[in-house]
Amino acid sequence: MTGKHWTTQDLLGKLIAYPTVSADPNLALITFCAELLETAGAQVTILRDTTGNKANLYATIGPTDRAGVLLSGHTDVVPVAGQDWSLPPFEMTQQNGKLYGRGTCDMKGFVASALVCALKAASLDLKTPLHIALSYDEEIGCVGVRSLIDMLAAAPFVPQFCIVGEPTSMRVATGHKGKTAARVTAKGHAAHSALAPTGLNAIHMACDMIAFLRDLQEDLRISGLRDDDYDVPYSTVHVGTINGGTALNIVPDQAAFMFEIRNLADDDPSQILARLEAYRTRYLADLKTRFFNADITIDITNSYPSLATDPDSDVVGLVQSLAQTNHTIKVAFGTEGGLFSDRLGVPTVICGPGSMDQGHKLDEYIELSQLAACDAMMDALLDRLVAGD
Repeated sequence: MTGKHWTTQDLLGKLIAYPTVSADPNLALITFCAELLETAGAQVTILRDTTGNKANLYATIGPTDRAGVLLSGHTDVVPVAGQDWSLPPFEMTQQNGKLYGRGTCDMKGFVASALVCALKAASLDLKTPLHIALSYDEEIGCVGVRSLIDMLAAAPFVPQFCIVGEPTSMRVATGHKGKTAARVTAKGHAAHSALAPTGLNAIHMACDMIAFLRDLQEDLRISGLRDDDYDVPYSTVHVGTINGGTALNIVPDQAAFMFEIRNLADDDPSQILARLEAYRTRYLADLKTRFFNADITIDITNSYPSLATDPDSDVVGLVQSLAQTNHTIKVAFGTEGGLFSDRLGVPTVICGPGSMDQGHKLDEYIELSQLAACDAMMDALLDRLVAGD
């Protein structure tokens, strides 16, 4: 890698060749990026997970005695299984002004541009440092980045501001909803299906809980808080999976489902959960008079906070000037930005190349013009870091 001049497009092709689906290791990609940055003179820290097969990367170029600017991106991608790709998903293909491959849009395009920015920065006399954060397991709930945030929380400085490079078509996004994922497990009483009334059907119990969640969603839609900057302007409740039972002629004594809450910044998800808990208590009180071992548990499996950056804040104005845009948006999907803002108090926006309309789909692509716009934003950022703005 020594002496090679990397363009964003060349580097993106290299990154796409690493099949970093969330279920698989990302260490080979992280090792490549670390060697690339270290060769250029960056200070690099690698934070491995407990298996040693996945890792975050944090790199600094420039002074280490002051806060700097953070560019954050994730290295994992969603699966391609079950998608009928017309092009090889882990080999970048250029056609008609577009680059195809899994992760081109979400979000290795931004990662490639950020790495090229870092390589350029290494040859400049920066007054303000540049930081690069690359994380794992973002696609399954911003899981991996948390150890990196723990590290920064103990550091003498946190970044002045953060740009999360999720695809926004290079528009500046100031907010996204928070997310809480939970599992509901129902315990009933087994019986032969010919004597079904003598048992307690756990699938029916789960369905009753789901019915309550559907009513709760309708209440949030009609009378809950609203933020019309979102396509769906209210908090949402969604059931994604359900399972239970072993055979048709057995009244099932176990059933479970997964649901999520995506909450507006001003909506406290614990209040929504409290309403479900209150219903659970009332519901079980009646069942336990007939089946003492009846039970329903609600377990939180993952959560991350919303992002709500003031559109009039300095970071928004600065990134708008870098990206040459006057508008702001809010995005439907979650990011690690909420964690940087909530846990570290770092002013954060989301701005990156490509559109999420192409993300998570077969034949994912990013337009070359979007990569060029991102590179232009990075060059404008470097000018400010050299000047110490």
